[in-house]
Amino acid sequence: MSTDSSGRADFRRKIVSLEALKRMVQETRASRSPSPTIVQCHGCFDIVHPGHVRYLQFARSQGDCLIVSITPDAAISKGEQRPYIPQELRAENLAALEFVDFVVIDANATAAELLATIRPGVYVKGHEYAVSKDARFLAERRVVESYGGRVIFSSGQVVFSSSRLGEEFSLGGELELQRLASICRRHEIHGDELSRLLEDMHGARIVVLGDVVIERYVLCDASTIASESPMMSLRELDRKDFLGGAGFLAAQLAALGARPTLVTSLGDDSESHWSRRTLAAGGVEVKSVGRSPMLPIKTRFLLDDHKVFRVERGKDAPLDSVGERQAVETLMDLAERADAAIFQDGGHGMMTVGLLEELEGVFRRRVPVISGLAASSGGDLRALRNFDLLWASERRLRTSLNEFGQGLAALTYEMMQKTQAVRMIVTLGKRGLITFDRPSHDRRSPAWQDRLRSEYLPSFATRVADRLGCTEAMLAVATLALARGAGLMQACYLAEAAAALEIGRLGPSTIGLDELLHWVVHRPELGDARAEQAGPIDDRKAVTDFDHDYAIV
Repeated sequence: MSTDSSGRADFRRKIVSLEALKRMVQETRASRSPSPTIVQCHGCFDIVHPGHVRYLQFARSQGDCLIVSITPDAAISKGEQRPYIPQELRAENLAALEFVDFVVIDANATAAELLATIRPGVYVKGHEYAVSKDARFLAERRVVESYGGRVIFSSGQVVFSSSRLGEEFSLGGELELQRLASICRRHEIHGDELSRLLEDMHGARIVVLGDVVIERYVLCDASTIASESPMMSLRELDRKDFLGGAGFLAAQLAALGARPTLVTSLGDDSESHWSRRTLAAGGVEVKSVGRSPMLPIKTRFLLDDHKVFRVERGKDAPLDSVGERQAVETLMDLAERADAAIFQDGGHGMMTVGLLEELEGVFRRRVPVISGLAASSGGDLRALRNFDLLWASERRLRTSLNEFGQGLAALTYEMMQKTQAVRMIVTLGKRGLITFDRPSHDRRSPAWQDRLRSEYLPSFATRVADRLGCTEAMLAVATLALARGAGLMQACYLAEAAAALEIGRLGPSTIGLDELLHWVVHRPELGDARAEQAGPIDDRKAVTDFDHDYAIV
């Protein structure tokens, strides 16, 4: 390959016309025996990110020559500002990659005609196309298979699309505000609409099924090294018990003005009695089924601003046949009046296979919105079938499927196929969350099996004190919003707002409806003039009975 005056390889020579490409492919095939394997990829490649690089590296490993064809500017219909990068520069970006042999700007909207001309042995597309019913891709696939070629699917673990990255790195100041404003405009997330949704949450009847746990915090001071052995000696300063698991989820719903009924298993121990009193005081109706010998207690010892270690007490107690029957009868009765239901599998025995199978038919048809969460390693995310919304962290999702190398989109699709979920939210910790939605919610439609629609929403949190309780707070808010007619991204916006407030507090502490309304008024990305006058919201409010304000990470 030729070099320029500075001695660098002139990678631009790899950008060729269609006629030149046909000639080069013919020469390549004629120069070697047996004939080399030609591999082709096709796409927009507006902003080349690490996912694209891994995708193209994989494609190059499938043959001897990699051709990348790109969609021309005129054929891209992804929004009024797309493409961000002109076609000539997009071609140069790809040609600069060492493992790309040729780049061609295809004048057509799809690669079908070019595939018929070049006849690559392998055509590589992303994992999301494996079950795609998109007519454009199906035409490409028919062409490749017509002459004996193969279509291989690999996404290179792409999490962010070029569209999302384009929003993140848009021109101008205040990057975060521009990104959020772009997301809000696209999904019609407006202050007035969010305020209406929040106010409509009042009086919603929500059924909660799951395990109640006690989250105990013990604040300590390090006195000295213990005399009997070289270990840390802690002196207890204070302690505080919080409702956890399904108990906190129900309490959070009540704090938002809903009318939750919690179906769980409580016993005669002091913690069960305390839980009943606390839930009743918070406006939660409790229906106890079966009998739990002792509520699980998770005790965290805190030293300064760190959790030192956690001790768990209590045994898992699965519902017996009598308890299952009581639970089914109770839930079926509540389903007649429910606006939504939330199943929280804490892994302590409340969520049994028999119970879920009994509820899968009639209960599912009676309740408009059902969401589910497997909150711990003991909970089984795959057992939550036919739900409207599944909620999981990326780590929880990968652990459930025992898959740690595959792309997130492909993993989510696999989980949604196993569970037949309509939507799924995957949280990414401090990076925010990604929504996954089916193109059709009709299980009888061919589009039900098609590639998922995904969107990214960043975290709103500016201060992290304690992550415990965030997941339950987010699921409570999102489920209520969906039950009141919100779109998925509107529901997730409110969920992220609740998380930003919750994460600044010690222990699972409920978020009030007035706090979320206050948030909506003060957010400039919502396009509300009131926000500019009011200034930024303060999400650092600490709700604790302790004498010290600890920042727990």
